[in-house]
Amino acid sequence: MLAAQMTDSPENGSPPENDPPAEDTPAPDPLETARAESAKLRDQLLRTAADFDNYRKRSRREVDDAHKKGSEEMLRTLLPVFDNLERAVLHAEQANDSKAIAEGVRMVLKQFVDAIGKVGIKRVAGIGTAFDPLVHEAIQQIETTEHPAGTIVAEVQPGYTLGDRLLRAAMVVVARPPSKASEPPGQ
Repeated sequence: MLAAQMTDSPENGSPPENDPPAEDTPAPDPLETARAESAKLRDQLLRTAADFDNYRKRSRREVDDAHKKGSEEMLRTLLPVFDNLERAVLHAEQANDSKAIAEGVRMVLKQFVDAIGKVGIKRVAGIGTAFDPLVHEAIQQIETTEHPAGTIVAEVQPGYTLGDRLLRAAMVVVARPPSKASEPPGQ
């Protein structure tokens, strides 16, 4: 008898015989379940929308800060050039030697080229190179036999790139072969 009591005890995993069946609990109302689920999903959606809006604002603020920081860094690089230009102007007003002034301006120009090189700005290749419509803007063609057709013979305004992006196209004069009409007769 003791063995029979041990096998029927709740500790062994079988339900006691005196407990009422679980079927007496009312079944959940499907409408109430759907409403609760809908409210839960709506709350999740509102939280996700708020998180996304905060992310968008934070990203915009970070981009603006990066632009400002980049501008500040470039200006810090260029300010010494500006200072030297001011000094050159003051010296030019007092100096009588134009060669010394020209040498000073040349030094400031080199400093400027070095400064923009530090921030990744490079001059587009010009005179003597082949015309490239991606970085050059032909403002004139000149007939010549001294240079191959399509070669840049003069640069009106230099072009510049920042990394692989074109900041300004170089305005150039391009060589072209002489036309037949301009050749002297008999040739």
